[in-house]
Amino acid sequence: MSRSEKFYEFLTEDTDARVCKSIPDDQCTHLPKNFTLNVFNGSLTKLAEKLISPGLTLPWILSFIGAPIFFIGMLVPIKDIGSLLPQLFVSGQIRKKEKRKPYWVGAGLVQGASLLISAVILAFIENQIFISYALVFLLLIFSIASGVGSISFKDVTGKTVPKGERGQMLSYRSTFGGALALIAGGSLVFFLKGEDSKWLYVGLFTLASLLWIAASVMFSFIQEMPGSTEGGRTPLEEIKTGASLLRKEKSYRNFIITRALLMAIPLLDPFFILVAKEISNTSWNYLGLIIVIGSLAQIVSSPIWGRLADKSSLQLMRISASLSILSILYALVFIYFKTDALNFYYFMPVFFINGIAYSGARLSRKTYIIDYAPEEERPTYVSVANTLIGLFTIVAASFGLIAEYFGLTYQFWFFLLLLVACIILSFTLKKV
Repeated sequence: MSRSEKFYEFLTEDTDARVCKSIPDDQCTHLPKNFTLNVFNGSLTKLAEKLISPGLTLPWILSFIGAPIFFIGMLVPIKDIGSLLPQLFVSGQIRKKEKRKPYWVGAGLVQGASLLISAVILAFIENQIFISYALVFLLLIFSIASGVGSISFKDVTGKTVPKGERGQMLSYRSTFGGALALIAGGSLVFFLKGEDSKWLYVGLFTLASLLWIAASVMFSFIQEMPGSTEGGRTPLEEIKTGASLLRKEKSYRNFIITRALLMAIPLLDPFFILVAKEISNTSWNYLGLIIVIGSLAQIVSSPIWGRLADKSSLQLMRISASLSILSILYALVFIYFKTDALNFYYFMPVFFINGIAYSGARLSRKTYIIDYAPEEERPTYVSVANTLIGLFTIVAASFGLIAEYFGLTYQFWFFLLLLVACIILSFTLKKV
């Protein structure tokens, strides 16, 4: 028995690694290797995402360099617009290829290059406005590549990992990545204490870049059998097919709306950061603590969420939305009752609870769409949903105006109502 087979059996508790339920027999022989490579590949990318996160660390870094405040509220929407909107236009091209793995590898290399260029700009450019625009532009490039990789990843996952084990695979990617991020965050807190220069953030960008490049190399070793190419379509044909799906499938339409409402969970993070920075007096060292808390949330929740996603991704959506509502209510305490007794450390549970919620939300929507979509049309289902979410994100980019004109209190209550609607709508979705 190979090491990958032993590792696969240890993680999945599957004593027969060759029993495949929903992938071709010729692909089944590569299952342990593919599962293992997927887990380690995801561990590296999850660590990179923690080091440079549009919701947490990047807002902190932009604040450090003196970027305009409106950039901070735009970071998550820009990431989502870049990663989601172009997908409908590339999914048809991906379907023309027998193997879709190279698209993820290429996208990963572009993401690594974007972060490396960001590190260079931050290191050698002094103009704060130029740095701000450059970092946001490179985030957009990074996100577009992420969108291409997303279609490829879901399709390759559907071809190489059987139904019933995809949630576990995704959860272990998050768990191991969270463990590595915990070590990185702990280093910031305990070993780099007192460091207060841009070189710390240059190092974060550089490390994240190297992680993406290494993850791309690792993904290239996944054994993907050639797939059907008959479904390859032009962007216009893909749009027509997507429109037909939306007309015919009520559950699919409702899933897209439910997923859009779930976006309130990551959109909350930059506003939590604003509250946290006000409480902490912008001490840089708290960035390490935020990474640690987010990593702990990922480590604690991912194994549980993975198994629950395989049993009921819909139930996981509801739990995730409910936990995020709890984090909002907790944050509102710090707004309604401003006192010195409520310091930064008491605010930490907000990031922990919402981190658990976000981990569950991502797993639930990914597992649901992979299980829901028929294999031959999976790229179209994924890309149509992601493109529509991207259009919704353009609207979501304006949500920050609520905080600007009415205050954070109304902003949080607005997101709370979105999540309540999400829970209610999830009961209309088809079980998979």
